[in-house]
Amino acid sequence: MIKYENIVSAKFLDRPNRFIALAEISGHIEKAHVMNTGRCRELLIPGTDIFLQQHDDPKRKTKYSLITVRKGGQLVNLDSQVPNALAAQMALQGCFLPEPVFVKREKTYGDSRFDIYCESGNRKMFIEVKGVTLEENGVARFPDAPTERGIKHMRGLIDALADGYETALVFIIQMKGVASFEANVRTQPEFARVLLEAKEAGVMVKAFDCIVTENSIAVDSEIPVKYIQV
Repeated sequence: MIKYENIVSAKFLDRPNRFIALAEISGHIEKAHVMNTGRCRELLIPGTDIFLQQHDDPKRKTKYSLITVRKGGQLVNLDSQVPNALAAQMALQGCFLPEPVFVKREKTYGDSRFDIYCESGNRKMFIEVKGVTLEENGVARFPDAPTERGIKHMRGLIDALADGYETALVFIIQMKGVASFEANVRTQPEFARVLLEAKEAGVMVKAFDCIVTENSIAVDSEIPVKYIQV
């Protein structure tokens, strides 16, 4: 679980650029740092309830960070850094390799920099983590914007697998209320093709949903991954 301090409620007003959101807090307009550079168009709608973390660092350009947004009856976490932290916790708990596990955050292999590297006995694994905030009719989808970096990482996992490493691609769905996960073909067909290629090569592909509150997020259940022929 990841917990946040100093959370305040607000109303989303506008997103003048991908890094900044304008929010109304107790009748005042404030700027907040958007921690997710994806489009998030279905989430960041004027008038929507959002939850911000307040910071006391005078060196920051903004006093607030946008953490969570309400979508219907669900809360969606928008912190792009939290999926890696959650996946690292899972790795330490033996979710991918048997305990005891050595876990290192961010490790370069070839021309890719993977999010997590694990060792357990003689077993060695690279893990790439993707945070998912897009949901449509109960289906979680990734990406919400084209990502050449994501495709490069999947091909890197395939290469590492061929070199004798175990590899995993983990999608952390930053909400509840989804029945399955699949690639967002409409946004990037190539991502769907390479995801299927990675699965067929032997890359472990997992998706997990999360319990999200106004000030916390915790991994909950594994969600089925559906593959699409493109």
